[in-house]
Amino acid sequence: MSNMTVPGSDWDVPAELAGKTICQALREFLPDQSWRHIRKLVERRRVTVSGVLCLDLARRLAAAERVFVADAPFPPPPDDGDVNILHFDESVIVIEKPAGMISLRHVAEMNWPIKRRMQQPSADESVLRAVGAAIRSKQNLASLPPKLRRQHVRSVHRIDRDTSGLLVFARSLEAEQSLVRQFAEHSVDRVYQAIALGTVEPGVVRGRLMRDRGDGLRGSTTSETEGKPAATHIESVESLGEYSLVNCRLETGRTHQIRIHLAEQGHPVCGDSLYRGPFGGEAIPDASGAPRLALHARLLAFDHPESGQRLEFVSELPADLATFVESLRAAKG
Repeated sequence: MSNMTVPGSDWDVPAELAGKTICQALREFLPDQSWRHIRKLVERRRVTVSGVLCLDLARRLAAAERVFVADAPFPPPPDDGDVNILHFDESVIVIEKPAGMISLRHVAEMNWPIKRRMQQPSADESVLRAVGAAIRSKQNLASLPPKLRRQHVRSVHRIDRDTSGLLVFARSLEAEQSLVRQFAEHSVDRVYQAIALGTVEPGVVRGRLMRDRGDGLRGSTTSETEGKPAATHIESVESLGEYSLVNCRLETGRTHQIRIHLAEQGHPVCGDSLYRGPFGGEAIPDASGAPRLALHARLLAFDHPESGQRLEFVSELPADLATFVESLRAAKG
């Protein structure tokens, strides 16, 4: 059987396959496929693990992770040219991250050769290359202050691979400590725009989020001792017929928080393949035609680590989501 005929399918990794490589697991899930075709599924960008594209043939799986094989290749990754640097000084760098790029390279991947890493580029490495190029373009490097010549960045927060928008990196230990403290104190303003199913009512969603709600995915819990507090402030921006454009202001910043809170309210984000409704219920189908996860980090504001000046950055919807919104407006009539 040709690997091109493998239909889109997904599986939860059972305990007996924990520790196996992605290829070994796929061979169990697809016993009629040859090893050669299994490898091609991974190499041709058709496999995700828990929503993240997998290009590592030796990637080992954990129990309850979700493996998905798409019926067509995922699009090629963005490159350095798709990263837009909005602000660059001795302490911080603020960028617009494109969808499809991870925020931070995993420590286990640090020793990968550059060709392998470029198959799944990361924002931190892309920023480093951009900074290096900017510095090298200066005719007289000695004229640059030493702090501005730093060629390393420190991560203080992340946004999902398939989410686009604003991301800040620290350029010194002092800046990192300041930003981490601001995030912990919830004094950093973060507003995301999302296109979600149905009419989303404004309000505040509060609860506690845990790593595993029972199916391997993150979700809310009613326990007062499990999980961590999470709060999302939702504001309606525009009705798009069967869908809504909303602003989501993060009071806390838990992994997948907005996606979980909207889905548990019965309003999953368009293009979200993981969170399609309240846990335990039938998955809500996605007929929106979204080009990808319809979530964008639109606003980011924080106090500059050195000057204390309040900095605010706004990023409008990128072209793919702006076009998607226009199509929903047209369908609404």
